Amino acid sequence: MKVIACDIDGPLIIEPEVFGDDRGFFMESWNAGAFAEAGLDIAFVQDNHSRSDKGVLRGLHFQNPCAQGKLVRVVRGAVFDVAVDLRRSSPTFGKWVGVELSGRNHRMLWIPRGFAHGFLTLEDGTDFLYKCDAPYAPEHEVTLAWDDPDVAIEWPTAGLDIRLSAKDRDGRSLTEIEALV
Repeated sequence: MKVIACDIDGPLIIEPEVFGDDRGFFMESWNAGAFAEAGLDIAFVQDNHSRSDKGVLRGLHFQNPCAQGKLVRVVRGAVFDVAVDLRRSSPTFGKWVGVELSGRNHRMLWIPRGFAHGFLTLEDGTDFLYKCDAPYAPEHEVTLAWDDPDVAIEWPTAGLDIRLSAKDRDGRSLTEIEALV
């Protein structure tokens, strides 16, 4: 597998080795030993799966306290996936990284604790899977506004009818949230 650093310290793009032929393909999406060898010694406690149609924007979510690290990937369809640095002590506090994840490119993104996470689906019927290193704690979940001008994420929204949940419509600005350490 290939591990690619992002412009912000912490998130990593992971390109697994994919073995394909005329029958299809095979890849390891998780191997504790291989990930530990790459510096990602992670103990996951929860797997999640969401399906969304084109134009659904989920996020930007994080938990404070009880932060989660997430390994995210798409098995069908495509998303523009975003991580926002919420580590107050970081020189990149409030900055973001975005990457397209799809069933075709097989890429994964590691989002460590200290980041808000969200994604915009680019195709109908997109299946998004993610592993978490801490359990979901709804009482600690916070939503950073997806369109906060202080963060200024360049979402690829052209031609899309953006659909949000009530929770995501009511996200708070970067100046209103309690940042992580």
